[in-house]
Amino acid sequence: MKILLIEDDREAATYLMQALDQAGHVAHHASDGETGFAMASAMEYDVLIIDRMLPRRDGISIIESLRVEGNKTPVLILSALGEVEDRVTGLRSGGDDYLTKPYAFTELLARIEVLARRSTPSEAATSYQVGDLTLDRLSRQVTRAGEKISLQPREYRLLEYLMKYSGQVVTRTMLLENVWDYHFDPQTNVIDVHMSRLRAKIDRGQKKQLLQTIRGAGYMISE
Repeated sequence: MKILLIEDDREAATYLMQALDQAGHVAHHASDGETGFAMASAMEYDVLIIDRMLPRRDGISIIESLRVEGNKTPVLILSALGEVEDRVTGLRSGGDDYLTKPYAFTELLARIEVLARRSTPSEAATSYQVGDLTLDRLSRQVTRAGEKISLQPREYRLLEYLMKYSGQVVTRTMLLENVWDYHFDPQTNVIDVHMSRLRAKIDRGQKKQLLQTIRGAGYMISE
């Protein structure tokens, strides 16, 4: 499970990050509200754990803004504020669960596992289409204008991720984390090499080029 923890208490965050790692999860950390909101908006997570009282931007504001953006990632709110009114405010802001401090890690772990199960999209798209390019997730077949395109496994994952966010800029960091499972930049040209191969397969000989390089930002697939 890929988790974002937004928590300004350094000691609490260190403990929780280590515990999540030992439980087999990939956890990222933001120590203030602005950074946390930017990370939650830019990257895909299974669960967000958000402290309510944060520097630069409070947790309730983060959740409300994410929901306005259409971000449906499950949110577990952590807070020392445990009155009924506090919990109701957190849940009504868009939080999915509320856990008061101090808490037992085993309970937190159980709660995020439940949230992740609830969010598994039963209605997830079985195919993506951009112009005359189609990717069928069930058969793992890719076609353009009815012609089948043969892709290597990594090329398929790369195209699938790009098509999932068609019309949006996908950064190198997003690709490294979601296609290669790297949580750091290895300073190689691995993305450029695969992107060049993918572009050759889907765009070569076509009148309309779908795969675009957005200089200084990343890549985008769009009509």
